[in-house]
Amino acid sequence: MAVTQEQAQWFQDAFSKLVDNIDQAILGKREVIELVVTALLSDGHVLLEDFPGTGKTVLAKALANTLDGTHSRIQFTPDLLPSDVTGVTIYDQGKGHFEFHRGPIFASIVLADEINRASPKTQSSLLEVMEEGRVTVDGVSYEVGSPFMVIATQNPVEQAGTYSLPEAQLDRFLIKTSLGYPDHDTAVTLLLDSANRARASKVSPIIAASSVTTMAQLASEVYVDAAVLSYLNHIVAATRAHKDSSLGVSMRGALALARTVKTWAIAHGRTYVTPDDVRDLAVPVLAHRIIVDPESEFAGVAAEDIVSGVLVDVAPPAYRAA
Repeated sequence: MAVTQEQAQWFQDAFSKLVDNIDQAILGKREVIELVVTALLSDGHVLLEDFPGTGKTVLAKALANTLDGTHSRIQFTPDLLPSDVTGVTIYDQGKGHFEFHRGPIFASIVLADEINRASPKTQSSLLEVMEEGRVTVDGVSYEVGSPFMVIATQNPVEQAGTYSLPEAQLDRFLIKTSLGYPDHDTAVTLLLDSANRARASKVSPIIAASSVTTMAQLASEVYVDAAVLSYLNHIVAATRAHKDSSLGVSMRGALALARTVKTWAIAHGRTYVTPDDVRDLAVPVLAHRIIVDPESEFAGVAAEDIVSGVLVDVAPPAYRAA
């Protein structure tokens, strides 16, 4: 069923209220907040990579507080076990049978703090739940429910004792972004309010979990013309053929971008996707899925540069008059 303009306007208003609410905790980073909320409404997960002290955890907590649902935080450490994340089956002597005790992954919003500090075995415990929304323990599957979102953080410094996320894990994050340091005016505002050490606690719930599911369903029905999808696929194919790329964007990445641009379009009050929507989201959705050729990486080429170059090289579809 086609999305009406009235529905698009309602979605835009609700989206704006969500962003405004989180903006109380994270000042001056509206674009990043919009990306994170877009991921939430696209049934996706977010990887925040930035230097320590830039507000990654505050952003994740603020998003969790905005949603009137359950949320949990998992501090990833080298000794964290997969069962510490997913849960464990324990024998109950009183009842005479085994019972499953749910882990912290069973929440609407899950903050995976410093995810790259855990062992690959523990990191892999997130693969199934991020892709399929369920956990399998001792051969039994348990649904985590909807909405479900993992917000993982990692910092690009202090690499000693960390484990880089494998490509299969990175590919399951819908968006990878960073906050960066605030501008001068925002920094001064934060310093004036330095007595407030829990900014995320100022954020109160304004949307029910069921409403998030409704918005996600509405976003999935936004119209995308075949010409726009062809443009999107040309961009993805170009990352695979790029001279500086060892591994381009997978089909999962293409599907992720196709899903995300629908949410981005309706969040801006439109019932259809434009090529500009694809361009706006190409870097945060695609760049982390690319492996840069070692020689090119040594020369200073980044995955973001590859996507930006592809956007210049691939021509958008021509406008067709009605």
